[in-house]
Amino acid sequence: MVEFTHIQDDKAQMVDISGKGDVTREAVAAGKIYLRPETLAAIREGKVVKGNVLSTARVAATMAVKNTSNLIPMCHPIPISSVTVDFSEDDGFIESKVVVKMTGKTGVEMEALTGVSVALLTVWDMVKSAEKDKDGQYPVTRITDIRVVEKKKGK
Repeated sequence: MVEFTHIQDDKAQMVDISGKGDVTREAVAAGKIYLRPETLAAIREGKVVKGNVLSTARVAATMAVKNTSNLIPMCHPIPISSVTVDFSEDDGFIESKVVVKMTGKTGVEMEALTGVSVALLTVWDMVKSAEKDKDGQYPVTRITDIRVVEKKKGK
């Protein structure tokens, strides 16, 4: 039978990490947002009505990383050492990559995933008026492939 570490006596709970030692940890997460070619060009050229899309998304991702434990109930609040948020454009989409580093007792995968998710949601929010069709729908816009690309523990 599988034993779940977050459930005891049928109650969800935070895992006790007090006995674990501090080690350096790093997680890299990535995800994509597909957009219309015209929207991608507007982002690239700095012509989006709401402002600089990628700068805003970078700040939003950083804030999300730092607030992950406030959003995910069993996630520990941790001392983040570093957050790096990068964007690259490819054929029809922008990819966000978030790297989170810290020294502590638990991993930083959830923080990296939260950062990527909020970065991509921020991009969507800033360009949604340009992405809607005549019926107010989003036929092209989609967020995909949010994943942990890599995690490291220790040296």
